[in-house]
Amino acid sequence: MSTLNRLAPRTALFMPASNPRAIEKARDLDVDLVILDLEDAVRADAKDSARAAALDAVAEPFGASLSAIRLNAIGTPWHQADVAAVAESACDYAVLPKTESAEDARRIAAATGKPLLVMIETPVGLVAATDIARTPGVAGLITGSNDLRAELGIPPVAGRAGLALALQMIVLAARVGGVWAIDGVFNALDDGQGFAKECRHGRSLGFDGKSLIHPYQIAIATKEFGPTEQELAEARELIAAFTGGAERFRDRMIEVMHVDQARALLARTGEETEA
Repeated sequence: MSTLNRLAPRTALFMPASNPRAIEKARDLDVDLVILDLEDAVRADAKDSARAAALDAVAEPFGASLSAIRLNAIGTPWHQADVAAVAESACDYAVLPKTESAEDARRIAAATGKPLLVMIETPVGLVAATDIARTPGVAGLITGSNDLRAELGIPPVAGRAGLALALQMIVLAARVGGVWAIDGVFNALDDGQGFAKECRHGRSLGFDGKSLIHPYQIAIATKEFGPTEQELAEARELIAAFTGGAERFRDRMIEVMHVDQARALLARTGEETEA
């Protein structure tokens, strides 16, 4: 399922489905995607009530935001009930954690009847990411940074250097499949500068947006994954200057591909251009 014609979420906010106050506040947030979590953020003894709360929550719109529900992983005691519930729900997307095969992705997309966002969180999933991204029903890949660190044996204090290959593999797989690539979470809640830096790094790798764990991160990620005024102005000028074929624009050569990129950049802000 190609999602390139639908703007990718710059911001994807995870929140526990078991927290009704946070869910209600999320309806007024300027976030692209709200992901109600039934997995890691919910205690084992609260799984059933969280599932019911998630279904109730997505029955009402989250303003202009898309909604998703993250299932418990395949093989857990709650997975089948989650799948059945999401299939009957009004959410826009289902999220499958710890995805490790194209067949699992295909099966869950078919069972839920929802476009599927799959989380790449293990070495097995990473190696299979290209096949997963090309699976009918898959709409995007979400990086599970914390689990990948643990699985790969990368110390938490090592920064992103040890994840470099994994991050690039996820973006590459997403582009092969024509689906979204969403960067992983940033754990330090009181480090806005560090978060902004990681957003810029993610965008430089080709990620479309960022996974979030706190509402304060929304404005930062929206800014860092959005075009600057300089980028927008240059995109307009490039489109206006283009006459067809390969030609010089300022100090570089451009062709149709660059015009398409410029139009996509403007589309991020809702600005339409003539094809």
